[in-house]
Amino acid sequence: MSGGPAAGGGHAVVRLRSAVAALVAATALGLATGRFVLPPPPGGADGAVPASASSGASSGAGSGSASPSGAAGTTGTPGAPGSVTTENLLEPVAFRPEVATGRIHVTDRYGDGFYANSACTGEKTLTQTLGGPGAHFRGLTTSLRTDPEDPTWATDKVDQVAREVAADAPGPSLAQDFAERLLQEQVTCQKQPPGHWVYGRITTVRLAPDVTASWMGTYEGLLNTTGRAPEGEEPCGGVAVLRNGSHYGVLEVHTCLGTAAMDRVVRTALSRL
Repeated sequence: MSGGPAAGGGHAVVRLRSAVAALVAATALGLATGRFVLPPPPGGADGAVPASASSGASSGAGSGSASPSGAAGTTGTPGAPGSVTTENLLEPVAFRPEVATGRIHVTDRYGDGFYANSACTGEKTLTQTLGGPGAHFRGLTTSLRTDPEDPTWATDKVDQVAREVAADAPGPSLAQDFAERLLQEQVTCQKQPPGHWVYGRITTVRLAPDVTASWMGTYEGLLNTTGRAPEGEEPCGGVAVLRNGSHYGVLEVHTCLGTAAMDRVVRTALSRL
């Protein structure tokens, strides 16, 4: 017996050594450039990232983002394919002229939390409703005083202009399913006892076959005398469920916008998503 490796064993050792060398080289390159192309960990990450405490004024350029997808090299253009980033969320300028842009502060965070489902729908977090690792939350407020547990909420709700939640689905069909489920939750608030605020009828916005939104105006309790929203009256803000390809989201407008302004804001949010 020669005592050498089994047939083909020498090639296996060379290939193993080459693979190790390549991995070391790739790691060194990653450390030098800050870019790694590695598979995700088994089971995926939970997506939870601490909320940012910073807020930006004016156009939202100074908004604080704690999203991993907001890192350098991953920012996409509004409405473009790919993962949702803070670039896909609504900016303060969308509320002009009803609200002065310079008065609006933007706060972003990434993770889980309550969205635009009020008591009449049964308050749940987005993960409880749909599952998934997390979403982008954006608060637009006229005050820097925000909830310590969720800085996208103003401490005093009168200071809340709007709040948007947006996330990715594994594909367009699942995003459509998510959007339909979220809309059905909100529809529950179309019928409430007289004196309780209600949502009005659904208005559908369609910018493309897979770029759609459904929104409902909010009517205060004084206008609800029959258990439903009154016909012929203007809403005061509202809620919209958005879908753009595999992106989906919910936009809740707290500032008092009428029908035309709500439609304009929803269209803007949809085009960015």
